[in-house]
Amino acid sequence: MKNDDGAGKAITLHAGVIAVLVALNFVLPDYHHGVMARVLVLAVYAMGYNLLFGYAGLLSLGHAMFFAAGLYGAGLTMYHLNWGVPSAFIAGLVAGVLLSLVIGVLALRTKGVAFMIVTMMFAQVAYLLVYYFGTWTRGDEGLVIQQQARAIEFGATRLDLTDPTTRYMAALLLFSVVLVITLIVVRSSFGRVLVAIRENEERTKMLGYDTFANKLAAMVASGAICAAAGAAYVILFGYVGSTLASVQYSILPLLWVLLGGAATTLGPLVGTVLMYYLIDGSSDLLKAYLPGWNVSYLGIVGVALILLVLFFPKGLLGTVRDRFARWLP
Repeated sequence: MKNDDGAGKAITLHAGVIAVLVALNFVLPDYHHGVMARVLVLAVYAMGYNLLFGYAGLLSLGHAMFFAAGLYGAGLTMYHLNWGVPSAFIAGLVAGVLLSLVIGVLALRTKGVAFMIVTMMFAQVAYLLVYYFGTWTRGDEGLVIQQQARAIEFGATRLDLTDPTTRYMAALLLFSVVLVITLIVVRSSFGRVLVAIRENEERTKMLGYDTFANKLAAMVASGAICAAAGAAYVILFGYVGSTLASVQYSILPLLWVLLGGAATTLGPLVGTVLMYYLIDGSSDLLKAYLPGWNVSYLGIVGVALILLVLFFPKGLLGTVRDRFARWLP
C-alpha cells in the first residue's frame, strides 16, 4: 500500500513539475525564457549522467564525449550534408549510442578510480579528434547552423525551431520524455539491479545477475540520453564548438547532479537551474555593485557551493528525501 502511495505521489510531483515548466513559457521575460530553454537541454544531459553515476554508482569524467557525439553527429550532418532536423537528431543519437557501447565494453573492465581515469582519457582523445579533423569541425571557432536549416516541415507546415516559444517547448518536450523514461527505468527491476550494483556488486553477482551486462546497458542508456541532449543543443541553439567537448563539460554534469541530488530523478534539473542562476546572479551582482571585482564571481559561487554541501550533503533533493520524503524516486 505504501509503495502504491509513493508511486502516486511521485507521478503527481513529476506531472506538476512539467505543468509548471509549461506555464513558465507564458510568463518568463525574454532573457529568462532563453536561459530556461538552455537549462532544460543541459538538464537532460545531467539526467543521462545521473543514470550512470547516481543509480549505477559509476563515476565518469568523460561524459562530454557522449554529449559531443550527439552535438557533432547532428551538427556535421546538418552543416556539411544539409540533412534535415529529424535525420540529424537521429544521426546524433546513433553516434552517442555506438560510442557509449564501444567505450562501455572497454572502460567497464575497470572499476573505481581506474574507471574514472579511463573515461577521462577517452574523452580527451575525443576532444583532440575535434581539432585533428578541424577541416570539418573548425575546432575552437566551431560551426554555426543557419536559421533556415533549423526547422521541421510537415507538408505545408513549417515549425521554426529558432522561434523562442517553439524552441522552449521543443526543449521541454525532450526534457519531459527523458524524465518519464528515467522515472520508469529507475522504478523498474533494471533500475533496482543498478542500485544493487552500486551498493554491493559482489553480492549482486552472487544473486545471479550479470553485473557487466547491466552496467553496459546503463552506460549505453546514459550515453544515448547525453547524445540526445547534444543533438538538441545544436539544433535549438545553432552552434557546434570544441568547448562543448572539453573536460569542463564532463565535470559540469557531475556538479549539477551532486547539487540537485544524485539518484533522484528531479535532482539534475534542480542542480542545473541552481548552478546556472547562481553563476548568473553572482556575476550580475558584482557588475552592479563592485564592477572592478567582476572576475571574482566564482568566489561567491564557491562559498555558496561549500554551504550547500555542508547543509545538504546529499544534494538538495537527496537531503529532502532522507529527512522528509522517503518516497521521492
